Amino acid sequence: MAGAADEVLDDLRVEGEELDRLVAGASDEAWSAVTPAPGWSVAHQIAHLAWTDRRALLAVQDEAAFQRETEEALAALPPVAALDPRTPGWSFVDEGAAQGAAEPTPVLLSRWRAGRVELARSLAALPREHRIAWYGPSMGAAGMATARLMETWAHGEDVAAALGVRRGPTARLRHVAWLGVRTRDFAYAVRGLDPPGEPFRVELAFAEPGGGDVVRSYGPEGAAQRVTGPARDFCLLVTQRVHRDDTALRAEGPDAEAWLDLAQAFAGPPGNGRAPQSGGAR
Repeated sequence: MAGAADEVLDDLRVEGEELDRLVAGASDEAWSAVTPAPGWSVAHQIAHLAWTDRRALLAVQDEAAFQRETEEALAALPPVAALDPRTPGWSFVDEGAAQGAAEPTPVLLSRWRAGRVELARSLAALPREHRIAWYGPSMGAAGMATARLMETWAHGEDVAAALGVRRGPTARLRHVAWLGVRTRDFAYAVRGLDPPGEPFRVELAFAEPGGGDVVRSYGPEGAAQRVTGPARDFCLLVTQRVHRDDTALRAEGPDAEAWLDLAQAFAGPPGNGRAPQSGGAR
């Protein structure tokens, strides 16, 4: 792997290290703090990342075993949940987080650290053309690294909120934004809907650490359906860490308007999103 793939793996490592520094010195009380995700503490958030890293590693190293494990987990769900991807929640994901959260903090932290290092090493060794099975569409090594970075950042936002920390902008958000754009059609498909036939134009302003914005654009310049606004707001929305009404995002066109209500960058069934905080209308 070279070029962009090496870049996203480096950024994934840095994203994990930043979150690691946030929780490594936290007290037991802080690890038990409630996050914006209902029923999840800081420990649940880290445990989920550790659990998902291990699932990704299994998918890389033994696809057949990953497929068997996934089929068994889905079979254990109620029939409607197993058959209908629009049913919110996969209980085996919550169970994995709960089991990890019950471990002693040093054990959980050590397991998360070892898992993310091993996954990164395995992804770096994969041929560019190799596809990795997953809970959503299969992806290459660079795509998996991007997905892991997205989850690490999103769950890190929940952890930071619980600890009363406001994290500043980083250039790594470009990966989350790119994935949010790329998963437009998936957000429709997971709800049993047909995606729009025409491409969208997405223009996002990325805040620079030293001040000022840099605009990145995705899609054809002349597209009738457009989304514009702050990149951080877009990333929070596609990871369902904020309600749309609490963002400064703007949509032009009915299809773009509808997309912002169901955007989802993560695999699995539709999430429940977050309740609005501002109480404002669009």
